[in-house]
Amino acid sequence: MGTDLLLMWMRSAAGARRLGTAGALAVAAGGTAAGALPVREPWGLWDTHGTTVTTAGAVLAYAGLTLLVLAWWAYGRLLAGDDGKGPGARHTVVTLGWWAAPLVLAPPLHSADVYSYIAQGAMVLEGHDVYAHGPSVLGPDSLGADAAASVGGNWTDTPAPYGPVFLLLAKAVVWVTGGTVVPAVLGMRLIAVAALVLTVWAVRGLAVECGADERRALWLAVLNPLLLLHVVGGVHNDGLMIALMLTGVLLALRGRPIAGSAVVALAVMIKSPAALALLFIGLIVVRRGEGPLARRLVRGLLGPGPVAAAVVVAASLLGGTGFGWLRTQSVAGAIHTPLSLTSDLGQVAGLAARALTGAELATVKGAVQTLGLAIALTAIAFLAVRTLLPWRGRKPLDPVYGLGLSLLVLVALSPMVQPWYLLWGTAAVAATAAAWDSPVVRVLMALSVGLVYETAPSGHTPPYGFVLGVIACASALVALRRCATSPALAAPDGAIVLSGCTSTGLRSVPPERGERTEVAAQDRLSTDPVRSRRP
Repeated sequence: MGTDLLLMWMRSAAGARRLGTAGALAVAAGGTAAGALPVREPWGLWDTHGTTVTTAGAVLAYAGLTLLVLAWWAYGRLLAGDDGKGPGARHTVVTLGWWAAPLVLAPPLHSADVYSYIAQGAMVLEGHDVYAHGPSVLGPDSLGADAAASVGGNWTDTPAPYGPVFLLLAKAVVWVTGGTVVPAVLGMRLIAVAALVLTVWAVRGLAVECGADERRALWLAVLNPLLLLHVVGGVHNDGLMIALMLTGVLLALRGRPIAGSAVVALAVMIKSPAALALLFIGLIVVRRGEGPLARRLVRGLLGPGPVAAAVVVAASLLGGTGFGWLRTQSVAGAIHTPLSLTSDLGQVAGLAARALTGAELATVKGAVQTLGLAIALTAIAFLAVRTLLPWRGRKPLDPVYGLGLSLLVLVALSPMVQPWYLLWGTAAVAATAAAWDSPVVRVLMALSVGLVYETAPSGHTPPYGFVLGVIACASALVALRRCATSPALAAPDGAIVLSGCTSTGLRSVPPERGERTEVAAQDRLSTDPVRSRRP
């Protein structure tokens, strides 16, 4: 009976919405017992429990997560229908609200990072140098003492790697809530929800500008369980960085590159990887400009930088935190994360070198990590050139697609990788029509399914999390190859074809208010891939 009900729900948009909501409720309920609970919590709402209750909560949370993943997958299949009766963009946004709502009042899920945010906000409020000390500097009577006590061991003495804009937001939350854990966490989550709303707006706008299907873009970019789990549930500030970064790029596409560069500068002062967007805003300016290429290159590549620099200097001086964040960008790389390919290879190479030659493990590992970053920068430079020039008979890349690919390359070769880092490039890739004609979307879908299992509800990374992640990722890839109604269909020539399209990837989208068909957008792209299509 239960299986029949599950299958029935997966066959309709309303059913998939109910299934995902049930999953999110289970994740939140399980998280009250097995989430990243604070060490001290004066209100008694998020107290820790015994082993039996904690284990039961974890099982419930994992079961709910699986339901949420199945609902997301089913919703994507409905978007691939040929009859044009799939859920529209508005339905997708409402579904997002239903799935996110249960997580809003839950304790931190799958990460304890929010306690670091609160502690760092308290440090700024009390006048400590957050770029020289970690949360352990807070005394027992400090505003953020309970949050500081709940910070994970690796981060207790680690200076903040975040920019002044984010620290000022954290400071404001601590000032308003007095640093009490529950309201402070909910205050930080309110910022995360606001970032989610802004991301929805930006993704819809980018999809229109880049000729993609809004519904599919929203499905992959924001309805994604990985985003719900780690931006809403885990309260990661990556969500705010993504929202501001995409907003800045959208403004540039609509003919306002100066405003766009200023907004991206704000994103950089949340987390520094957003700086890549400045490069691609410059390339947008180059492609939109008139006159000799050399003049357009100067205008495009030198324009966004000074604007962003002025915003950064002003915010750093006015915020009172100074420029210390520029020297702490590498502190996180000192902590080994198993998802980092270069860190794992460096660890293996370092152990081998130490055994054979007596070399220092840290030196060898650091060299491998540096080599990885050099390769990433080379690949990003190539993608930037490809945004301007054709390659082997192919048209130049869409700048938004180039940005998304660049962020994914940076994550893949970074010395520190967390599951939610995949979201940096996913939203940009999802909003471009070109992505849906490449294997990139399939890879992102499979990785999104697998990475949600990598961390436990408590925020730890147990070995079984990697096993579950590999199984889920492999299952997703098998489903993509076998299921003819999957969100991306394999064409005979190996390309990804959207359901209801030809092998070129074009399809008819039932028009909604404010929506444009992809075919019309592609017609405009054929004359100018970058120029704003707004009248």
